[in-house]
Amino acid sequence: MAVIVLNSCIGCEACIAQCPHDALSLNAEGKISVDGKKCDECRECIKSCPVSAISLPEKENIAKSKKQDLQTEVPKTNANANIAAVEEKKAASPESCAKPVQKDHNGGVLVFAEQLEGKIAGVALELVGAAKKLAEKLGVQVCAVLLGDGVEAIIPVLFEHGADKVYVFDNPLYHFYRTESYTKACCYLANKYKPEIFLVGATTSGRDLAGALATTMRTGLTADCTGLDIDMDKRLLLASRPAFGGNIMATIVCENHLPQMATVRPRVMPTPEPVSGRKGELIREEVEIEEDELRTSVLKIVKEQSDNIKLEDAKIIVSGGRGVQNEQGFALLGELARAVGGVLAGSRGAVEKGLVEHKRQVGQTGQTVAPKLYFAVGISGAIQHIVGMQGSETIVAINTDPQCPMMKLATYGIQGDAFEVLPVLIEEFKRELAHKEVVAVG
Repeated sequence: MAVIVLNSCIGCEACIAQCPHDALSLNAEGKISVDGKKCDECRECIKSCPVSAISLPEKENIAKSKKQDLQTEVPKTNANANIAAVEEKKAASPESCAKPVQKDHNGGVLVFAEQLEGKIAGVALELVGAAKKLAEKLGVQVCAVLLGDGVEAIIPVLFEHGADKVYVFDNPLYHFYRTESYTKACCYLANKYKPEIFLVGATTSGRDLAGALATTMRTGLTADCTGLDIDMDKRLLLASRPAFGGNIMATIVCENHLPQMATVRPRVMPTPEPVSGRKGELIREEVEIEEDELRTSVLKIVKEQSDNIKLEDAKIIVSGGRGVQNEQGFALLGELARAVGGVLAGSRGAVEKGLVEHKRQVGQTGQTVAPKLYFAVGISGAIQHIVGMQGSETIVAINTDPQCPMMKLATYGIQGDAFEVLPVLIEEFKRELAHKEVVAVG
């Protein structure tokens, strides 16, 4: 016996990801077909179908209905007591609860270990560290899912940074990120191991994948988080993110669906210190998927032609705000950046005035950075900007207002006009750094 698919099937593939036995596939007509040898009528596909196009055979439905009637039949004797007992049993049953039973999701905290051509993304290691803290509170393990082609070298890196288990899908199909292939693999894994929490980096690929996963698995997703914690009473993920233009921090919970999902912005969580030689459990996984089934293909990746260091990777950033006023001011900032070997950036106000490109914007609606040295020149320190740079190791603020938020946040503050302060700083840095180079050569 196997489930049957009606003509009303729209081929959305929602059921394929939910099937724990890999019994469903999409046929040439764009409809779902069932492998009767694999299907065990677990009903997961029936629950996931948005158009009710999947059902059990009629005889099986009748048998199940009769069985349920027999189980709930109430003897005539002592009727009131029995009715109360049946109602209590119904109230306690998982089907009657809005929230899924937690014990069914004991697969720990799962992290999507994003990589590109064999190089692990920094946010993946940051998430492993964040997952470790959550897992310790829940008493579960940290797991990572790694998809790619020839990604063996990444596995020990994940273990050394705190992963207890690593699930690996190593196949040429995963050489490049594609929504279809990655979604199918991750949904298969989540359905098989049932994690309580699933964390994904808020990168371009991560945001795309997380949305597809949450939609397919019909669960909640909190996007662009800057803080994660656990409600120990309810075992709920507390995902915090800026809201209302960054004026408040909102903490969001997903009470009724699992896994609880969140995307986390890069560089808001510290990267854990690696433990050399640390080992874990390696599990190799496969999901049946063919290239012909995928509707997209990656022909090649064209990298941006630029000699500049990426803003998010920069160790030193020189950032200007509205207080810098004009192009002459940003020319001075650029000179300072070159003198100290840094990267030029700006606040939202500077971007809106056309003084710096949007891709160089630091803040809630721009990039999140965490350099060793951050110059904030003419930036008052609105919460939207602070959210994007508060992880900086050392902050130097230059502003005419000594009471502005940025001056209070700064490690070092210089009160004064940027047009007077910057030329002095540039000359001092050039002289000092030139002297060090001469000493080093000598």
